Amino acid sequence: MSHGHHHGQSHIYIYSPSSAVRDKAAFRRGVARLKALGHEVEIDETALSAHMRFAGDDGTRLAAIGRAAASGADVALISRGGYGLTRILGDLPFKPLTKAIERGTRFVGLSDFTALQMALLAKTGAITWAGPALGEDFGAEAPDDIMEACFDDLLLGHGEGAGWRLPASDLAAMKRKDAHKEPVLRLRGATLWGGNLNVICSLVGTPYLPQVEGGILFLEDTNEHPYRVERQLTQLLNAGIIGRQKAVLMGSFNRFKLVPGYDRGFKMQTVVDWLRTQTKRPVFTGLPFGHVPTKVLLPVGQKVDLMVEGRDALIYWG
Repeated sequence: MSHGHHHGQSHIYIYSPSSAVRDKAAFRRGVARLKALGHEVEIDETALSAHMRFAGDDGTRLAAIGRAAASGADVALISRGGYGLTRILGDLPFKPLTKAIERGTRFVGLSDFTALQMALLAKTGAITWAGPALGEDFGAEAPDDIMEACFDDLLLGHGEGAGWRLPASDLAAMKRKDAHKEPVLRLRGATLWGGNLNVICSLVGTPYLPQVEGGILFLEDTNEHPYRVERQLTQLLNAGIIGRQKAVLMGSFNRFKLVPGYDRGFKMQTVVDWLRTQTKRPVFTGLPFGHVPTKVLLPVGQKVDLMVEGRDALIYWG
């Protein structure tokens, strides 16, 4: 089955491994958007199933993951995240998933999907992609241009890296270590891994968290108050996980509410500043990834180079 990449048409398989799709309109908009971009979209038979809060019971969702692996699609894209994958990690079809990836299917998603990505990396070393979900991203009223361009690069095999501009606060933190010159950092051949902070913490002490040494760990989360983010980062610090990395990249941490009379100036920047006092590893922020419209696609488990010059940061895997 050939899907002639030269004219940009790709076969995209949509399935629901986690929470039930509640926003059907966004789901339909997402499918329509992918079709309008010229792709062949195949929708899994249980993509819109619901069982309690899940997209079908555990067996139903496992079967959907199996069908995604057997689909021969260029991309297997989750409909949404939510919760559900940690329940079924022990039963995942690791061999079929790895075979599908070897044949060229890219598994793309974020949030709860981090659990499958980590389990697969831990068990097989297979590379997946941290990236958009159907409803939240392609189903947005106006899908983000940068997200779509990065997705397109993945489909065309042109994706070679992701660059972003570090916030000024990062520069100040790096300059404190060496006040006289612009910071320059070059890390080569480090394993890029990570995803949702909550999900990663839920896998600590299980066989489903990869033991990455000298890697680059990227993190994001949403609806989590800064003190909860700090508590989870503390877990990764105390488990020795952050100390074993070469760098930490902080994506977006958003959609939380501070309580002015209570937090008294304790905010997300407070957490980042504190993290920097707890580790010798460089911590960079502003990575365009997480529950935000503008998101890059990142190869989870791939060896990458990280280059930082002044405020310009680049992850390169080309």
